[in-house]
Amino acid sequence: MDRRNKRIFDKDFKIQTAKLIVNKEKKIAELARDLNINENTLHNWKNQYLRDQEHAFPGKGHQTPAEEEISKLTRENQVLREERDILKKALGIFSKA
Repeated sequence: MDRRNKRIFDKDFKIQTAKLIVNKEKKIAELARDLNINENTLHNWKNQYLRDQEHAFPGKGHQTPAEEEISKLTRENQVLREERDILKKALGIFSKA
């Protein structure tokens, strides 16, 4: 299949598929043949589902709560560094006077 024709699966489909694998209702190889999906993709879905069932498959552009917190703290850290640098420069300017 060409990359331009890449199929996109929604969150519910991925969860239901992962549940079939986890509950051992179907084997990955069998499911891959039935759905015409690569076995590695199904392994990835299963692993992601097992890692965090509640926040699995957040979707494109969405983050898990932990990732959101890291992004927020990274932005806050950057602002604090900029403020610190400004204060250092101001201190240097005023100490010369």
